[in-house]
Amino acid sequence: MLRTILQRNYKPQLNNLTHIRFFAQNPSTRVCIVGAGPAGFYAAQHILKHLPNSNVDVIDKLPVPFGLVRFGVAPDHPEVKNVINTFTKTAGNERFKFYGNIALGQDVSLKGLRERYHIVLLTYGADQDRQLGIENETQPNVLSARNFVAWYNGLPGAENLNPDLSGKSVTIVGQGNVAVDVARMLLSPIDDLKKTDITSYALDCLASSKVEKVYLVGRRGPLQVAFTIKELREMLRLPNVSTHWRPDDFQGVTEAIEKLARPRKRLTELMLKSLNEQKSQPQYAKQFLPIFLRSPKTLKDQELVFTINEMQQDKAVATAAHESLPAELVLRSIGYKSSCADGDLCFDARAGMVANVNGRVLRNANDTASVDPGLYTAGWLATGPTGVILTTMNVAFSVAKTICDDIGAKKIPREESKPGLVDLLKDKRYVSWQAWEKIDAEETKRGQAVGKPREKIVNIEEMLKVAGV
Repeated sequence: MLRTILQRNYKPQLNNLTHIRFFAQNPSTRVCIVGAGPAGFYAAQHILKHLPNSNVDVIDKLPVPFGLVRFGVAPDHPEVKNVINTFTKTAGNERFKFYGNIALGQDVSLKGLRERYHIVLLTYGADQDRQLGIENETQPNVLSARNFVAWYNGLPGAENLNPDLSGKSVTIVGQGNVAVDVARMLLSPIDDLKKTDITSYALDCLASSKVEKVYLVGRRGPLQVAFTIKELREMLRLPNVSTHWRPDDFQGVTEAIEKLARPRKRLTELMLKSLNEQKSQPQYAKQFLPIFLRSPKTLKDQELVFTINEMQQDKAVATAAHESLPAELVLRSIGYKSSCADGDLCFDARAGMVANVNGRVLRNANDTASVDPGLYTAGWLATGPTGVILTTMNVAFSVAKTICDDIGAKKIPREESKPGLVDLLKDKRYVSWQAWEKIDAEETKRGQAVGKPREKIVNIEEMLKVAGV
């Protein structure tokens, strides 16, 4: 009808404007991304660039954006947080909208979102811990490294963790980058941390810490460690901290170096170099103590008993031998998993992730051909907690390209227009991007007053008050 009216009244002009799109016949593609972390923002960036006739709404259960970049990256890694500049540029697109303080499964349902959007992309991350599975694991002296990171990074709800740092040692179970981040935070000079965006309550706690020894314990050997060379270099460069390796853990490692891929080879060479130099290095009260080939078996009083392993074809196999380490404070860091935010989601509870094939969510976890058109997932929710932000970026771009390709191939019905979230949010206190900028400005102001990049607001009600919602 619109085309007929225009052709009848404006035929000469239309003959010269053959590129005009008739939006009544080609409605805007509405995309909802659930999760405002790196995966969500990178996907939004790609979709906005490659789908000109699209609108992208991003919702997050927290009032503030950036997810893992804000709450997972260590305070002394400000360079990693520079990706926020890219995300802010994406948020400046007129076809982008942010809705903070809106939780999937509580404020909105998956069914409700699918009725209002052509595409729903789930990127809400991994918010649960993998357990050690040992007796007495729920004792107060056993904490999650994920919660410890959330505590010093200001995740709302984590401010009451109150880790007991009155003992002289902390034993970290796990040897990934998160575990090394935690070790570094425990051993770093307090004057260095004062210049970061660490929360004030965490800074006070670390300033009064009595911790001198941090054990970093892994079940496999030096050739299988999960931390990166960058993280190790930072640990080895900490002032007034001695690193002590156990020579027995490195049997056969020198002989294996030449067969390693370059990144693993460089990392292993750095460990061996540090091992060979440790006797000639100054000895300090603060010590970083990496230990390999140990699996936690049981926790008794103030001791954590480990089974001693041996490597057999890249697998850690338990022996009959055991060793005990201090358990004044134990931090487990053996991986994360996601939670199922909505009952209609095809979720693999065992793997702790959404059942999907290359980002396309399945209807049936046991049938990889049962793709649910229009529903996608990316980030750790899709892959499990692997890689770094660059890895997340690549996966997000790949899934976003899949979305664009599926729309181009007309696999996603979009003949009808979709309303978006407007009708669902009438009674909700949501934070728009402009409202987030008020929070951002206030945090920056508070930080400048104490010589920090920002002082994070950790209470949600206070965030909403500052945001004016």
